Amino acid sequence: MKKIEDLRVKLFADGADKAGIVEMARLPYIAGFTTNPTLMRKAGVADYVAFARDVLRAVPLRPISFEVFSDDFPEMERQAREIAGWGENVYVKIPVTNTLGQPSYELIQRLTEAGIKLNVTALLTLDQVREVSAALSGRTPAVISVFAGRIADTGRDPVPLMAEAVELVRPHPNQELLWASPRELLNVFQADAVGCHIITATRDVLEKLTLLGKDLAAYSLETVKMFHEDARRAGYKL
Repeated sequence: MKKIEDLRVKLFADGADKAGIVEMARLPYIAGFTTNPTLMRKAGVADYVAFARDVLRAVPLRPISFEVFSDDFPEMERQAREIAGWGENVYVKIPVTNTLGQPSYELIQRLTEAGIKLNVTALLTLDQVREVSAALSGRTPAVISVFAGRIADTGRDPVPLMAEAVELVRPHPNQELLWASPRELLNVFQADAVGCHIITATRDVLEKLTLLGKDLAAYSLETVKMFHEDARRAGYKL
């Protein structure tokens, strides 16, 4: 069983709650942060720009991704250029397609050639990884986020696909492959084993890092005690 400090994969925290982000930033093994409009909406964020600038003041050094929210490519580009101006540690999240399924590859190429750090998001196929990697070729740092958790949700094993994706980006030193949407802590070790550069996880998954190496017999007893105590508190009778 590996320890946290033995992991090669970088751990990013995924969320849009400022207090949670600040708390995660206190942990030395959290290397960066990701957000998205869905998480912001769930967290009750009303002012996108104010939230982002507030978070950047709190976390000024580690990489953090903010996503465009337009469905129109020219407006996506305008938003991307504005977001990129918020800080040197900012990565702009660009979806791999718009809602019509039209690829974002030309926009991705223009932005990366302009020196804008990108996090291309919502990829689920190797064809998408190939096209995005080609569009990102160059020197500008970039992240390719493959939603391995969503692949697993369809009954497919994401590990072989992620291993192939690692090989696709290997020739490009400016690109990092990110394992997105993990469902359990085991995914961290799977991402590490196949050579992913980054895995981003929500706070509830990252908090399970405290369970690493836990004695399973002791964990079993804790579970039995939890069931017993919950039944007692509920006042169940037969």
